[in-house]
Amino acid sequence: MGTSTSGGGRHRRRIRIALPVAAAGLAAAVAGALFLSSAQAAETPPTPSPARTMSAQELKERAPLAVAGDDTPGSSAKESLSASASPRTINPKIIGGTTTTITTAPWMAQLWYSDDRGTDTTSDDIGFFCGGSVISPTKILTAAHCVKGYNWYANGWAVTSSTQLMSSDGNVHGGTVSLVSRQWNHWSYSDTTLDNDIAVLTLETPVTATPIKMTTNTDSASYATGTKATLYGWGRTSSATQDISDTLKTAELPIQSNTTCSGYYGAEYLKGHMVCAGTPATGSDTGTTTACNGDSGGPLIVRNAAGENRIVGVVSWGVKDCVESGAYSVFSKISTYAASAYPRMDDTNLNYDHLADLWVRNASTKVARDLYSKGTSLAGGDTWGSMSAYNLVVQTDLDRDGYQDLILRRTSDGDVFWKHWVPSSGTWVNKLIGDNWKTRTQILAPGDVTGDYLPDLVAVDSAGAMWVYPGKGNGAFAAPVKNGTGWNAYNVVRGHGDFSFDGRTDLIARDKATGAVYLYKGNGTATSAFAARIKVATWTNTTYNVIAAVGDVNGDGLADLLARTPAGTLYLYKGTGKATTAIFATRVSLGTSYKQYDLFG
Repeated sequence: MGTSTSGGGRHRRRIRIALPVAAAGLAAAVAGALFLSSAQAAETPPTPSPARTMSAQELKERAPLAVAGDDTPGSSAKESLSASASPRTINPKIIGGTTTTITTAPWMAQLWYSDDRGTDTTSDDIGFFCGGSVISPTKILTAAHCVKGYNWYANGWAVTSSTQLMSSDGNVHGGTVSLVSRQWNHWSYSDTTLDNDIAVLTLETPVTATPIKMTTNTDSASYATGTKATLYGWGRTSSATQDISDTLKTAELPIQSNTTCSGYYGAEYLKGHMVCAGTPATGSDTGTTTACNGDSGGPLIVRNAAGENRIVGVVSWGVKDCVESGAYSVFSKISTYAASAYPRMDDTNLNYDHLADLWVRNASTKVARDLYSKGTSLAGGDTWGSMSAYNLVVQTDLDRDGYQDLILRRTSDGDVFWKHWVPSSGTWVNKLIGDNWKTRTQILAPGDVTGDYLPDLVAVDSAGAMWVYPGKGNGAFAAPVKNGTGWNAYNVVRGHGDFSFDGRTDLIARDKATGAVYLYKGNGTATSAFAARIKVATWTNTTYNVIAAVGDVNGDGLADLLARTPAGTLYLYKGTGKATTAIFATRVSLGTSYKQYDLFG
């Protein structure tokens, strides 16, 4: 646990405002796949593992430990709890708040962890609770101290769409139970300082709960001193007792200035990475409104000028017992971390390890395969069989169901299909999304171009006009919006994610005559999707004859680029987040055998 000090010389014990979690990153097994001969290899995409579900009986067996667990997320041992800890200590609480319903905050998620350690004794059991927010159908935003060091794949689950907290008998009161398929926490999270306290859990199956958006890195208005923010959570109603609320609670907390927060917490409050909110605690429950143990990972919400709710903070830490005179609740500042968390929503990830992977096709056999990212290298993955019918492939996840999809253009007639896995039937389905797009010189799925958290499509026609197709989140698109002309000057237009690290989807384009490479920063709107270009490099056709954008290859939250020389060497250009000629770090060779491939996606 961290400690906090102030100018008055008082010693404060910092607590994680959440429940215990032990999260160990779980990487899916990667099996090397050998190419089949063209005669053997019909189009046979790999069959994803069936999504896991939890039976009512299993939930009934696992719930008691999760509900009664006395661990604190982020703690390495039970001794870190206060002497008054009891089985209910780990439940969330908002002191001074009022009860509400899930209708007012449909994005709220309960995160439960239950690990009996497989031993005969109960002394080493781990059970706890954290809050979270649904930010897409399969993604939950929460705190890193609720995730790092714990195996959520094996031991955790989420409950959504329920006003009431899960009961010890496994009753979720009409809510939806979802197992966790993978986890991510900020790569620079510190369990000592609680810096970079942000994480994302991916669910096995999509939920119907209405997602909420994170604010963007350009948002300063939401953090103005005195701005009204709203906190949500379940649990205890007092710092003096273990009584909890079975229903969702809410409280209004004014945003405080960095000066105020630093004045109380000193160097432990990290300006720019943290924000504090609330009125000074009174020293008792009376007159105090604050987050407390168990609220960890839950959202702090601000309604912006457009009348839209946005997550501006994630509950991170505070003082022991939460009501010490003068104390405030401390949150991870989302304007700093949205650009890091968003790639977890839009990852081109084929083997579920949060690293963007590459899809390639052999030029002679037409057999396609996955190449799994290892951060700075690629390893063999699954075969897709012969994909000879197509001349374009783009990876995406148009329905945000956690399964990676492909956009394919058929050579014979130019028809464009959305190839996606349908779990209910256990089959891959091709849905027509573009009729006779032979004249489209560029087709890409860069992510959320329009700012609504739904993946979009971008195409350039033979006349050089760019068209943005706003996605509906189900493989369908709204009417295309024209975004200027002159794009036929480029022989490469690529994008998958945020190159400039501002929380918006960008594009990279290369001039076919000069080799000049330009960054087009995203604006987050359909009608004017991209800002004026910025020159960032010069790469002629003789330098690189293939450029591919598949997302965050090395897992640092920044969009990367792949480039192949005519001789077949493939380089990784790791993003830096700088919208200048320093946009990419020094290239890293991924090998010299990539001349054999004619499609990259």
